[in-house]
Amino acid sequence: MFRYSMIHFILCSSLLTCLAANSFGDSKHPVPESELWLTYPGANGPGKGKHVVLIAAEQEYRSEQAMPMLARILSQHHGFDCTVLFSVNEKGEVDPTLPAPFKDKEKQHTIPGLKYLADADCVIWVSRFMHLADDQKQLFHDYFDSGKPLIALRTANHGFWQGKKYMKDDKSVNLRDMLGGTFMGHHGGWHRESTKGIIVDENKSHSILIGVDDIWGTSDVYRCHSERFPFPEDCKALVLGQPLINLEHDAPANEKKEPLPVGWTKTWTGNKGLPSKIFHFTMGSAEDFENAGVRRLTVNAVYWGLGMEQAIKKNSSVKIIGEYKPLGPGFNYEKLGVQPHKASYYK
Repeated sequence: MFRYSMIHFILCSSLLTCLAANSFGDSKHPVPESELWLTYPGANGPGKGKHVVLIAAEQEYRSEQAMPMLARILSQHHGFDCTVLFSVNEKGEVDPTLPAPFKDKEKQHTIPGLKYLADADCVIWVSRFMHLADDQKQLFHDYFDSGKPLIALRTANHGFWQGKKYMKDDKSVNLRDMLGGTFMGHHGGWHRESTKGIIVDENKSHSILIGVDDIWGTSDVYRCHSERFPFPEDCKALVLGQPLINLEHDAPANEKKEPLPVGWTKTWTGNKGLPSKIFHFTMGSAEDFENAGVRRLTVNAVYWGLGMEQAIKKNSSVKIIGEYKPLGPGFNYEKLGVQPHKASYYK
C-alpha cells in the first residue's frame, strides 16, 4: 500500500511538472548571466517565450538607466525574456562617460553580448557614435538582415562612427535609408525646450497608439528630414513633436517652430530578402520614459513588431517597477552625478 502510494505520488508529481512546463514554458533565460549585462526572465504574460534585447550605448540621455527599467516592465508585466547590453570600459564597467567619437581614431568602444542578437526576437536599440570593431559591427548587420523587428530610439539614427559599413547590393547603406531619417540638427532648443507628442490623426488607429494619450518628454525635437531628404514615402508618421518653450510639461508651444515627425514605422528588407518591421522614435531619453505615453508607445511597438497586435491592450500595465530616478541628460558628468558602475548597479 505504501509502495503504491509512493508510485502514485511520483507519477502525479511528474505529470504536474509536465503540465506546468507546457502551460508556462521553460523558465530558463536564453542568455547566461554575466557581470557585463543584465538578464530578466519573463513572468507570465503574452510575451512568454519571446526574447527582447535592449542596447544602451550612448553618453547623453541616460539609457543605462532607461533600458533596465523598460526591461523590468516588459518582463514582469508582459512576460518577455529581456537582456540589456551596455557599452563598457576597459574594467568591464557600464561607462556612459567614454567619449564618442574618440579623439584617437584607433580607439574603439565595446558592447559585450552582441552575439545574443542572433537569439533575439526583437531589439530595442539606443547608441550614439559607437566606434565598434568590425566583428561587433557585423553582429548588428546580421540582425539588420534577419527579418526581425527593430525599435530604434533617440540617438540610434547616429548610432555608429566609422568602422565596417553595412552593404546591400554592393552599396553602402546608411542609417537614414534603413531607419527612414537621421539626425540633422536640433529643431527644438537643445536641453531647454521639451517636446509634446501629437498623434497623427489619419493614423490614430495604428496598433502602436492603442491606449496612448499624453506624450511628453524633456528631450527636444530632432530634425531628421529636409527638402533634400524629405520624409520618405515608405514611412508612416504616427507622432509629431511640437517644441514647447521650456522643460515644463504644460508649457506653451513655441509657435515659431512647426511640429515634425518624431515617431514613424517602416519596413526594411536586408540582404536575405526578409522584411523587418521598424519603429523609429526620436524621443526616448531616460527622463522621457517617466511619461507613461512614451513607455506605452515603446511597449506597444514590441508587440507590433512581433506581429502580436491582438495582444495589445489599452489598459495593460506600463507601470514602473521599483525606484526610477533618472539622472539629467547632458555631458557635465560630475555635476550630474554620472560615473561608471558595474552592470548589477542598474538591476
